[in-house]
Amino acid sequence: MAAERLVVIGGDAAGMSAASQARRLKGPDELSIVAFERGHYSSYSACGIPYWVGGEVDALDDLVARTPEEHRERSIDLRMRTEVTEIDVAGRRVLARDLDGSTTAWTPYDKLVIATGARPVRPDLPGIDAPGVHGVQTLDDGRALLDSLERAKGRRAVVVGAGYIGVEMAEAMLNRGFEVTVLNRGEQPMATLDPDMGRLVHDAMDGLGITTVNGARVTKILTGPDGRVAEVATEADTYPADVVVLGIGVEPETTLAAAAGLPLGPHRGLLTDQAMRVVGHEDIWAGGDCVEVLDRVAGRTRHIALGTHANKHGQVIGSNVAGGYGTFPGVVGTAVSKVCDLEIARTGLREKDARAVGLRYVTATVESTGRAGYYPGARPMTVKMIAEYRTGRLLGVQIVGRDGAAKRVDVAAVALTAGMTVEAMTALDLGYAPPFSPVWDPVLVAARKATTAVREAGTA
Repeated sequence: MAAERLVVIGGDAAGMSAASQARRLKGPDELSIVAFERGHYSSYSACGIPYWVGGEVDALDDLVARTPEEHRERSIDLRMRTEVTEIDVAGRRVLARDLDGSTTAWTPYDKLVIATGARPVRPDLPGIDAPGVHGVQTLDDGRALLDSLERAKGRRAVVVGAGYIGVEMAEAMLNRGFEVTVLNRGEQPMATLDPDMGRLVHDAMDGLGITTVNGARVTKILTGPDGRVAEVATEADTYPADVVVLGIGVEPETTLAAAAGLPLGPHRGLLTDQAMRVVGHEDIWAGGDCVEVLDRVAGRTRHIALGTHANKHGQVIGSNVAGGYGTFPGVVGTAVSKVCDLEIARTGLREKDARAVGLRYVTATVESTGRAGYYPGARPMTVKMIAEYRTGRLLGVQIVGRDGAAKRVDVAAVALTAGMTVEAMTALDLGYAPPFSPVWDPVLVAARKATTAVREAGTA
């Protein structure tokens, strides 16, 4: 009996995790695996690119978890620099083009995994494709940006957007010795936080020497006599630039899937069931940044581009493709980031998210320190907690601070997953010693204050 063929589109986290897990469960005699990757690298950490660009990670190779050669040694036929241009669902085959040789060929499949990732949001603006303007999503993008930094005639960088990618790239440019201006269309940086917490990020960025302009809508990119970027124009002003980094965010890369008639959600990501199987298609799976996932707190799908989810998706897909069983139950929306020594974390819902799904809520914000106040090196942090009106169910937590602030959000992520109330959280037995925490951990202080807010709201 001939081996079944698994075709994987995409050679990074989700795709190659799926291929590797399927290979662990089934040998080449039972399952042949062909994977297509249009870039030069496989199985790498896209999340590490800002730190490589900024010089904190020494070399590109440090970000590569497994090379194409290592995958091939495991009997995975990984074809690099090969782009899938069409999915023929009815014919159960994909059309792939060799980007170096320009040849095309159809490859049949018994089972298909779509892991096409995400693409940087690139607004349709005059000059957006000028030399010196960069989106950063792949290692190829990172290499191009580093080359551009070396060619830059001056040391002025403009970052468009102030989300996770924007603030991380602002830090990278600062570390490279550039004068950095961040143009942010929103009210405050980090729109994944509520504006009052985003203000803390803005103040800290100013203190680091990063100029942040809020309410700045970019209208065009202006070039110099050499054709390279020279200025970024907004509705109100222009900003000189020797390099521009687009940190507006990413969107699902589902062009192929849409053309093939596969189901997309409200955020243009592929829709799957909990087994990561594409809805309505028995032998097609999808994972990583090209899919929408269930938000377990809001009860609706959302698009979250994170390597943690992509690797989990891949494990689930690989198990199911190989005849095992696995599910991905959804997310609570946990994410952490930093800009220099400022740490930023969130999980669950923001205030506007809670309103959007019809939840009434109370909030509590506290200022504390990451260590006992008398212990050397204690630094401030701010914790904001959102709880459901009357029930006290935890809905979300945001943390901005230093000295280990970000990872404290993991306590809240577990509490959200468990459906805990803020009152129940106050009894959590968390670790304490003066070098690590005050007697009352900042998260528990916020939970106590939120408990009081819930009680007061219930009697109002």
